[in-house]
Amino acid sequence: MGRQLAGVSLAMLGCDQREIGLAEALVELGTDLRLVGFPREGALKRALHFDDPVEAVRGAQAVIGPMSNTDDEGLITANLRDGKPINLAKTIPAIPRHTPLLIGVAKPVIRGLVTQYGLVLVEMAEIDEIAVLNSIPTAEGAIQVAMENTEITIHGSRCLVLGLGRCGTTLARKLVALGANVTVSSRSAADLARAAALNCEPLPLAELHSKTDFQIIFNTIPALVLPRSYLRLLDAAAVIVDIASGPGGTDFSAAHELEILAVHALSLPGRVAPKTAADILIKTVPHLLERLLGEEHSNDYKR
Repeated sequence: MGRQLAGVSLAMLGCDQREIGLAEALVELGTDLRLVGFPREGALKRALHFDDPVEAVRGAQAVIGPMSNTDDEGLITANLRDGKPINLAKTIPAIPRHTPLLIGVAKPVIRGLVTQYGLVLVEMAEIDEIAVLNSIPTAEGAIQVAMENTEITIHGSRCLVLGLGRCGTTLARKLVALGANVTVSSRSAADLARAAALNCEPLPLAELHSKTDFQIIFNTIPALVLPRSYLRLLDAAAVIVDIASGPGGTDFSAAHELEILAVHALSLPGRVAPKTAADILIKTVPHLLERLLGEEHSNDYKR
């Protein structure tokens, strides 16, 4: 794994337990690892630690942000060392041109800066090798959140899953396996056909208002699919678990006013299964870096 990374200069900005596991693996591979916001203990004592992210990224051959992303302003808040946010938006101008920047999902401000400064953006949450594996702890975590916030069993419950992408598919399968009565809502005809194949009731998203008797709703769509007009039709005891990236797909203010419990459950793999989530990154990111840096060197040779 990652044998070609020895001596490669890598900067990692911000962490939860997932990135700590990855950083430990990269240290063992002999990388020149520069860390911001990481604990200075165990194997990570052998890495270089920086307080200033700008200093950490200067001369780096690749920069790795957290799977939990930034906020809308470009601040990384995943930081186990001192809790201080890392301003990725202000750090990007110091990253060498053509350098790969890896992060879970890039917010618009980061995407714009990456283009402006000529970096190579890699959104790890969009890579199937990572995303499909991550859907397992995400689905389990979403079900855990639902169980912690309801007084009923998943078995026999009336559940709605909005969206049938990677996470939605894994979630629907697990809910069916637990004996839930699952409805899947999507705009895609292919997704609705797939829902039927999963033994779920398909419901076109345009017809969502026709069915409101759900006890638990899981949203995976990063667009406003649960507006006030729909929320007011739900039973007050309904629970919403929204796992879509910020700002989610629920009108959370309306849910609060209507006294409907709506939980925006983000970064579930790192919260509910940090070891498994770290193992996913350890298995995939070193090989990804080898490919990216190999392509970079190949392009340099061609130029």
